[in-house]
Amino acid sequence: QVQLVESGGGLVQPGGSLRLSCAASGFTVSNYAMSWYRQAPGKERELVARMPKIGTTTYADSVKGRFTISRDNAKNTVYLQMNSLKPEDTAVYYCNAVSTRGTWNYWGQGTQVTVSS
Repeated sequence: QVQLVESGGGLVQPGGSLRLSCAASGFTVSNYAMSWYRQAPGKERELVARMPKIGTTTYADSVKGRFTISRDNAKNTVYLQMNSLKPEDTAVYYCNAVSTRGTWNYWGQGTQVTVSS
C-alpha cells in the first residue's frame, strides 16, 4: 500500500528552523520526482521545492536560500529543512510524489507549520 506520512511540523518563532520529514512506503522515492507543497488559509496550494529523479532541484523564489529539500534513499524519506522562517511561511505542508511519466501521483496528509511570536 502506497503511503506518504509527513511529520515535523509545529509552532516556531520567526527566524527559527524546522525540519519536515516525509516517510514513504509502497514505492521507492529515488524513482520518483519528490516535492513539497504548501497551502495557507484562503490561498491555493503552491510548490515549495521539487527534487526530480534526475536533474536540478528547484525552489519557489520565496524560499530560495532558506529551505533545502533532500532525500535519504536508505530510509526512503524526503526532508525539507526550513531556516529563517517567516510568518508568511505559515501553512499546511504536503509531500508529493510523481512517477517519471506522471502515471502515479501520491500525496501525504499534510503537516501544519505555524510561524508566530
